[in-house]
Amino acid sequence: MTKVHKKKKKLGPAILLCVSFVIIIFTTFTIFKYWTEIYSKYNEKKELKKELAALKDKEEELKVDVNKLQDSDYVARYAREKYFYSKDGEYILKIPEDNK
Repeated sequence: MTKVHKKKKKLGPAILLCVSFVIIIFTTFTIFKYWTEIYSKYNEKKELKKELAALKDKEEELKVDVNKLQDSDYVARYAREKYFYSKDGEYILKIPEDNK
């Protein structure tokens, strides 16, 4: 066998090893990239679920307020308390609350 043929025999396994190493690194990098994306989407999903729950609670509160505002006595009492509207001959005194 010639020297050139012997060198080619020795290079074959080295090239195969390098190609295998490149494939393993590329695959590892790709898996890590996708895992990072999945993890960020998972965290985003958890945050959005919390936000959805808060919005549903707010919606329920607003529905209750809408039902209360259908009652004219409630609207009159609310306006008197919130905006200090008074009836004729009526005085409004604001008493500070004790913050204990």
